[in-house]
Amino acid sequence: MTESTSYALDACPPADLPPFRLFRMTVSAIEDLTPSIRRFTFRGEDVEHFGDPGLDQRIKVILPAGGEAVGSATRTLPSASRLGPDSRCATATHQETASTFTTASTSPPNGGGAQMLDLNATAWAWASSLWDTPDWYGTWRAMDPSTRPVIRTYTTRAVRYERGEVDVDMVVHPPLRVAHGEPAYEGEHVKAADEEAEERGLGPAARWIRNARVGDEAMILGRNRYFVGDCGGQDFIAPALTEAFLIGGDETAAPAIARMMEELPASARGVAVVELPSDADCSYLPTHPGIEVRVFGRGDRPHGERLVAEVMRAAAELSPPGVAHEVEEIDIDHDILWEVPRHAKGGAALKRASLYTWLAGEAGAVKTLRRHLVAERGMDRRSVAFMGYWRLGRAEC
Repeated sequence: MTESTSYALDACPPADLPPFRLFRMTVSAIEDLTPSIRRFTFRGEDVEHFGDPGLDQRIKVILPAGGEAVGSATRTLPSASRLGPDSRCATATHQETASTFTTASTSPPNGGGAQMLDLNATAWAWASSLWDTPDWYGTWRAMDPSTRPVIRTYTTRAVRYERGEVDVDMVVHPPLRVAHGEPAYEGEHVKAADEEAEERGLGPAARWIRNARVGDEAMILGRNRYFVGDCGGQDFIAPALTEAFLIGGDETAAPAIARMMEELPASARGVAVVELPSDADCSYLPTHPGIEVRVFGRGDRPHGERLVAEVMRAAAELSPPGVAHEVEEIDIDHDILWEVPRHAKGGAALKRASLYTWLAGEAGAVKTLRRHLVAERGMDRRSVAFMGYWRLGRAEC
């Protein structure tokens, strides 16, 4: 049994606690909720420290280089609780530890010959120290792509403190490209001849999602439950008095939208529009007593086509046209489209809004909606959040 440093939620924790902390986790369950959405249940010893304010709170999931499955045979890392409440080890340089964090020659207990991640104390120190770097993203990008870990952003779907579990729903992406054309499908199963080509067309995170097994390990950077103040990482920031909501996104935003439907008060009114890969995925979204949830399967249509059309239709239903505003163009091939209105202290930019809009997903679709809603319909930019965080046809690093 390991010792644990914890604080009663009504007590005063130390003032120097960081807003986020690392959690060492093991996959304890995997469930296919729909053909395109897979739920991973992670279990860890220190989940009591995991902050979960709900809605669209972001977390970082840290996976091994290349997206290989992570076995649990090399468990030499001391419990994070022994390292103090902020989960920090002694600092180590990236050059000293990059190779330690990537692979070891041991075969995973679940078979398959996948490389393993040696989660030892040095690797933990490397991951911990990365977030203390002023430009952690630039530092990470500058690392050798063959050895740096894979870092992806997700939304916490549920936390069960009594069981030490965190649910994260991930999209099972199709390959970007495969040898000899598109992979052949037979029902829900890929023909064996196409499996190797399909693997080559997947990004590292998509490869991990497909191949991970119960017992594999990962690190999660999550909110510190005992930090007092605004941690950041949450972008659904509606005015206190909001008459209606317009919420929209593709499959990558579906987990966040699902939480919104579960957590927004029953008195909330509006429309939520979600575009998912197929009609078979549409059962993923929960209902809401006051918000109409409109879910569409993409099928053979271009990504984002249904989302753009249906959000435009919902916007016309929910609000009259206003005074058009000029919007600066954003080069989504080089810059991230991320506009979240808030005041200087992090809260909502307005005290009251007739319509609050939250849109997330593929950057091309979000850019089109940004132009339509602000430049053509004249929506107040202080009441619209735009997040275009991935680009169609481009794998993340």
